[in-house]
Amino acid sequence: MPHQYFIGITPPQDFLSKVEHFQRKWINFLGVEPHITLKAQGGLTPDKKWIEKVEENVCKKIQPFILTLAKPNYFGDNILYLSVTSDSLFSLHEAIVKAISPPEELIKHYFELDDYVGHLTLGKEQYGISKSELKDMELLAKQELTPYPTFKVESIRIYELKPSNKRYEPYVDLPLGADL
Repeated sequence: MPHQYFIGITPPQDFLSKVEHFQRKWINFLGVEPHITLKAQGGLTPDKKWIEKVEENVCKKIQPFILTLAKPNYFGDNILYLSVTSDSLFSLHEAIVKAISPPEELIKHYFELDDYVGHLTLGKEQYGISKSELKDMELLAKQELTPYPTFKVESIRIYELKPSNKRYEPYVDLPLGADL
């Protein structure tokens, strides 16, 4: 299995634990901790040269910023997620994609740049959850995951797929605004 990576933002630990506990009511195997995807796998090569580009050209230049998780929403009718509001999230996403510069077809494939929607996935049909269970999940999320947190994003996390357990595990955290 080739090395695979993606880049995300992790919510505060208490909310992360709350979401994991919530997800386990429907999902037996969580392939990754709850996160907001910043950059999908496209262009994140096994040689890891892109990490330095992201750190030098993006992270050191972008200041920590405020992000708020918000009400549940859907991609189509088979992926349930928490919405994200932030003035700086898209700029950070765009800067990372441009620093890595994956081919156009990968940008389209992974819904990046113009197609990017910041979100924290709660569940999807691919995890073996039915559409009616997703509806139940949405209703419960409104009760159990509120109040949705607002937090300061001070770093981004690179995740690596571990072949041993087929789970994305934290690989390294890169702080924001380190140049100042």
